[in-house]
Amino acid sequence: MQYLNPYIELCLEGSTSIFKGLNQKDKEALIHQHTLVIIKKGQFLFKEGEKSRGLICLASGKVKVFKDGVGGRGQILRMVRQLGFIGYKTLFSDNPWPVSAIAIEDSAICIFEKNSFVRILKKNSDLTMKFIKVIADELVSSNNRTVSLTQKHIRGRLAESLLILRDTYGYDADGKTILISMSREDIANLSNMTTSNAIRTLSNLATEGIIELTGRRIRILDSNYLEHISELG
Repeated sequence: MQYLNPYIELCLEGSTSIFKGLNQKDKEALIHQHTLVIIKKGQFLFKEGEKSRGLICLASGKVKVFKDGVGGRGQILRMVRQLGFIGYKTLFSDNPWPVSAIAIEDSAICIFEKNSFVRILKKNSDLTMKFIKVIADELVSSNNRTVSLTQKHIRGRLAESLLILRDTYGYDADGKTILISMSREDIANLSNMTTSNAIRTLSNLATEGIIELTGRRIRILDSNYLEHISELG
């Protein structure tokens, strides 16, 4: 099959893509009814209150999904990995975006037109079940995260956030450095704490030899103990 660009090919044929088993006709429908958008680091994919444009697949890069809270402080709700979906919560309604999304590094997204995607879901039960699983997994993760952010202490919350980043993006070639560069403010917003508390807690973990800090990069030196801190809460 001839693809219009490498990004749509990744979204449809990538190793973790739910679209891999689609027949050629349905894939062609998605190809012809998608929009490719290249987004620079720090740019919005969309803002809370804007109208949904369809289902978004992150073809490359890294994205944070967040919601502004009290005093304008943003709470990061989810970190999106390559081939992850964004926007499915508004896919079956006419509601505007309830959250915002920003690229934290240069990224590329494919936006699948809503009606075309829904038509395929209606006639393809296998794809529908795969998509339902994506939604269900995210709901379970969101519920667990809500409990952690409201019941764990600062140290446990930050440890869990580092593990989430590790599990979402993996390690660099050294097998220890989390493959993402994040500001202390973003780490704080992911962990539901102030930036000063995040800086202090990261420094304490580094002093204890559990992690190592190099600018915005974080190496996990003792993953077992970091997991222990997260479990203790």
